[in-house]
Amino acid sequence: MNKADLVTEVHRLLGEGSSRAAAERASNSVLRAIKRGLKKDGEVHLVGFGTFFISQRSARNGYNPHTRQPMRIPAIKLIRFKASSNLRAAR
Repeated sequence: MNKADLVTEVHRLLGEGSSRAAAERASNSVLRAIKRGLKKDGEVHLVGFGTFFISQRSARNGYNPHTRQPMRIPAIKLIRFKASSNLRAAR
């Protein structure tokens, strides 16, 4: 599912009284709220859905696959998601 599919599904779930533009605004608002929560607190818990959290990947040694030259890969922050047991059971 891509973002357009998500907006279409939200529009369908809101019913006939809503517009596609309203569904897109609602979808964008939820995504912005998750992003702000991650920036502010480092994690976002959605009961019954799961948890988004920031994880740190430490720096490591690697190599350039084209030249086989060794190189240092810098540390980065990643956004991870852990599904709740309710969501895992829904598969």
